[in-house]
Amino acid sequence: MGPVWALGLGLLLGVLGRAANGLHSLRYFHIAVSEPSPGVPQFMSMGYMDSNLILNYDSDTGRMEPQEDWVRGAMGPQYWEDQTQIAMAHQQIDRVHLDTTRSRYNQSGGTHTWQCMYGCDLLEDGSTRGYTQDAYDGKDFIAFDKDTMMFTAVDMVAQITKRKWENEYELERWKHYLDHTCIEWLR
Repeated sequence: MGPVWALGLGLLLGVLGRAANGLHSLRYFHIAVSEPSPGVPQFMSMGYMDSNLILNYDSDTGRMEPQEDWVRGAMGPQYWEDQTQIAMAHQQIDRVHLDTTRSRYNQSGGTHTWQCMYGCDLLEDGSTRGYTQDAYDGKDFIAFDKDTMMFTAVDMVAQITKRKWENEYELERWKHYLDHTCIEWLR
């Protein structure tokens, strides 16, 4: 694993460590890599419940696979086909985000990563929270604030993305997913 991949793994482990604050959590991680290598596919998507890996997709296998017996038994074959199609769509979208960001930073070569993390928490007091954030090369890049219905950008390149996403994205749809759909799945 190269240093860029290690940064992504560090981000993942740090976020999973923070999951312990809530009663339950559901998190999804996507990682797109500009130059895949042996053991590191071009794209990976992982789902975690309470810090336990429950599903996994990578561009080498091309299939979303359950990682826990209880998940395998709870969902039928159509669910896994649907989840595979969703992961493939994320693979294409995140590849575009990665290529666009590389171009905006004027980086034509080298290994780079685009990471997306989104999910929700059910807290001990019964309240919930939801979040989505993206990183480039293991560093914060842009995050969605569902209370203000805006993206927060970390630099001038991310500001370009912020303006574009706030004009194109269905912000209400993200908010609904984080406040309702994600919590329903978590429960």
